Amino acid sequence: MKKEERRPHKFDSISDAHHAFNLPEPQHPLISLINGANRDDMNIPTGSHVLNFYKISYKPRQSARLRYGQNYYDFNEGGLLFASPNQIIGGDDNKDAVDCSMYTLLIHPDFFLGHPIAQEIRQYGFFSYATHEALHLSAEEKETMLSIFKMIETELSSRIDDFSQYVIISQIALLLNFANRFYNRQFITRKAVNHDILQKLESYLDDYLDHEKSLNNGIPTVQFLAEQVNLSPSYLSDMLRSLTGRNAQQLIHDKLIEKAKELLSTSNFSVSEIAYQLGFEYSQSFNRLFKTKTDLSPLEFRRSFN
Repeated sequence: MKKEERRPHKFDSISDAHHAFNLPEPQHPLISLINGANRDDMNIPTGSHVLNFYKISYKPRQSARLRYGQNYYDFNEGGLLFASPNQIIGGDDNKDAVDCSMYTLLIHPDFFLGHPIAQEIRQYGFFSYATHEALHLSAEEKETMLSIFKMIETELSSRIDDFSQYVIISQIALLLNFANRFYNRQFITRKAVNHDILQKLESYLDDYLDHEKSLNNGIPTVQFLAEQVNLSPSYLSDMLRSLTGRNAQQLIHDKLIEKAKELLSTSNFSVSEIAYQLGFEYSQSFNRLFKTKTDLSPLEFRRSFN
């Protein structure tokens, strides 16, 4: 008998989340900071859930230090997890709840309305990272992040006035800027293993194109490529950009052009046949990409060899 799939529970408001976790009503309907260290009576729902708001949580203890290759590359002072609205969080065998979080910040997008951060926050790729791609903090980084959480906690527990929203938004922006900085550090400290991932991806793409898998399966997507190395598309692109200056989509395009040059210079296939072999549905799309990357049309490139 097929096991019935459980739909993720959806929390439409921060008040809904507080009620589910057996917490008192939030002091503000659009933002809440839960201090898990002071909550022994929280009810932790099982299964996955979907939030209609942003979530930033600091976990002081990771269940296990992650191993990359043959070495440990991460700091061990806890980590930060980020989730954007409508993102599925947790699961039956992977509880991502506030029970093991020291701080959990919940922010409804409406809290940012009328402020530049409403658009800026969408530029931070780490809100789309997977749980195993958390930001692992050094002791110094931990103190920096905890000090910001404490400032937000103090402001939220103070009397709400005309300046409260501006102050809290500034504090959130500061937290995100430091997170961005520390994630960049994390890419650097994992540089050796990230090079291994890059080599694995390049070998995979070479094999994919050499054996004409694109003929039947089409051009490989960033999502498909990320699945080969067990990373989220956002983390993969940000990691590659830090390592090479190119994101995952550009890596795919570069490999397509590399293979196209080989076929144009060593075979008698027509441009349309080469485009089809590489997985393009329309040769015009292939021509446009090739011209963008090389400043030559495929025919002009081929003529340069004659």
